[in-house]
Amino acid sequence: LCANDNSESLKRKRVTSENRKNYWKANLRLVFICLVVWFTCSYGFGVLLVEQLNSIRIGGFKLGFWFAQQGSIYIFVVLIFFYGWRMNYIDQKYEVDEE
Repeated sequence: LCANDNSESLKRKRVTSENRKNYWKANLRLVFICLVVWFTCSYGFGVLLVEQLNSIRIGGFKLGFWFAQQGSIYIFVVLIFFYGWRMNYIDQKYEVDEE
């Protein structure tokens, strides 16, 4: 039992302040990217570029209308899953994951 605990602790790297700093930098970068995508799709496509996008039709609906009503919600849900998936990778990379 004691030998197993020792080998387990040797496998795990110590969380240093540099490691913590890099972890939060990666986390904030991911949050920023997700917010840019969300803002672009919801506000940019749904409000600012609606007139240009309305010349394109999807399923009989104007694309600008679709982004304003449905697209931004779908993009938001996809971003939630993307964030969770990517954070699991970042957690493992910086060894702060839950085993």
